[in-house]
Amino acid sequence: MARLNDQVQALLEEYADLLTITGGDAFRARSYEKSARAIGGWPTDLADMDPKAILEIPGVGKSTVGKIDEVRRTGTIDAVEKLRAKIPPGVRAMMKVPGLGPKRALALHQDLGVSTIDDLRAAAQAGRLHDLPGFGGRTEENILHGLEVLHQAAGRADLGTATALAEEVTAALSAVPGCLRCTWAGSLRRMRETVGDLDVLAAAHDSAPLMEAFVALPSVAEVIVSGPTKTSVRTGAGLQIDLRVVSPEAFGAALVYFTGSKAHNIKLRTLAVRAGLKLSEYGLFDAGTGENLASATEEEVYAALGLAWIPPTLREDRGEVEAAASGELPVLVTERDLRGDLHTHTDLTDGVASLEDMLATAKARGYAYYAVTDHAPDLVMQRMTDEKMLAQRARLQELAGHYGRMRLLHGTELNIGPDGSVDWDAEFLSGFDVCVASVHSHFGADRATQTRRLIRACENPHVHVIGHPSARRVGRRAPIDVDWPAVFAAAARTGTALEINAAPGRMDLNDDHVRAARTAGVRFSIDSDAHSTVQLANPRFGVGTAQRAWLGPDDVINAWPWQKLKRFLTKPDL
Repeated sequence: MARLNDQVQALLEEYADLLTITGGDAFRARSYEKSARAIGGWPTDLADMDPKAILEIPGVGKSTVGKIDEVRRTGTIDAVEKLRAKIPPGVRAMMKVPGLGPKRALALHQDLGVSTIDDLRAAAQAGRLHDLPGFGGRTEENILHGLEVLHQAAGRADLGTATALAEEVTAALSAVPGCLRCTWAGSLRRMRETVGDLDVLAAAHDSAPLMEAFVALPSVAEVIVSGPTKTSVRTGAGLQIDLRVVSPEAFGAALVYFTGSKAHNIKLRTLAVRAGLKLSEYGLFDAGTGENLASATEEEVYAALGLAWIPPTLREDRGEVEAAASGELPVLVTERDLRGDLHTHTDLTDGVASLEDMLATAKARGYAYYAVTDHAPDLVMQRMTDEKMLAQRARLQELAGHYGRMRLLHGTELNIGPDGSVDWDAEFLSGFDVCVASVHSHFGADRATQTRRLIRACENPHVHVIGHPSARRVGRRAPIDVDWPAVFAAAARTGTALEINAAPGRMDLNDDHVRAARTAGVRFSIDSDAHSTVQLANPRFGVGTAQRAWLGPDDVINAWPWQKLKRFLTKPDL
């Protein structure tokens, strides 16, 4: 089952938004936002914790403990329900539009009578917004862009949410007597950055017990259709899950078929037809005799078509079939190849775990090196100072050797200003082992400005990695407008890595940008951007993006041994 932590986090975040929109105490709203992050990032399920243990979570007080108990008993928080009643439902929906936020949504309702998403779109298209106080000159353009982002994200789940659900469902079904195999397929197996629905495939001689167990899962809110070979349900969060049960003999062919993509499957079927064969979810057959040539495993199906097995992340008809036919498939980077993480946070800034807890979890992951990169002072809300950063450095030096052979690196995540400058001067920056530089503000600047700021950051000899380069939030904030070929050329020229930020809400860079950057000669860093110990597992998602872009271990700097990475981190003065 999904963790109680996730439900509580969502309710507390909504409570903070509602407090803001109704003019509540700003400090109280920020306090609940912090509690929400801490609870979401806590490794233990709240359902298994007593109130005393919950109070030990950093940032969680007695008031929050009471609300957690309320969610456990009733599934909601009464204070949230009361505030919801004060806000028109359409205004709450508008709050989700990237770039709008609670105060602006309420202002639009009060000043223009805008009460729905459709009203908002019409007002923006008519140019009615830019004269309102607090709305800038590009307001209509930005809001229309945000509406498009929201539309594209509607009904889709990010990789973290979809994977957690897939693991829950497949674990439950695998335990059903008679289930011989069970896994997920579809776009999740191909590691697309968002998932519209979840495809689960199982093998059994008798499908009835599996179908019965499937519709009884706690996450199921509605049964759409139920049958002996396929059952479709919808979760409480609105995600559709399709379960298909096949015979063990056909499992491999079915897995090929239901993993897709559509274009990849068409290419395979075309190959089969040319060879006098017929390919379906049941197997690969001789078109003349009907003989089943391959069906039990994916490897057998691909081999019978004259192909090497193609990793699921490549199955998009982007040259993988031709490469498999000629023996030229790439050796893809895997999570096992990663030797360290170069972008992580602690509770010194906006993380929710201590330095020591983050280090212990990193050690358990078997890393050879690990960088702590808390925020720099220009992100004012994090209240970073020179003294705090130097004290953290001293503490890391004290801890050297306490975590086996894992090398401890002291870094920072710098803020790239509108002009491309970063927080500290060259002398202070020279004391860090690794510097990640990221865009955290001025997202609406024009293309020329955004391009110049990223290029200037690449040209800074103390900047090693550009963090989440497009600054997007999946389904919440559009990417900044950038001349990417120019930035890729600058990164290659200056020896600056571009990050594949593996946080499911970012997935930045995306696979198309990574492919283009690799062609330009860029190297990459696959990082967790973890703000909790749980999030140190994020790199699995970034590896999926890297594989979709055909990256190998040599393309990824944190897959390198320390001495090679150390040479890379010594950037030349430009």
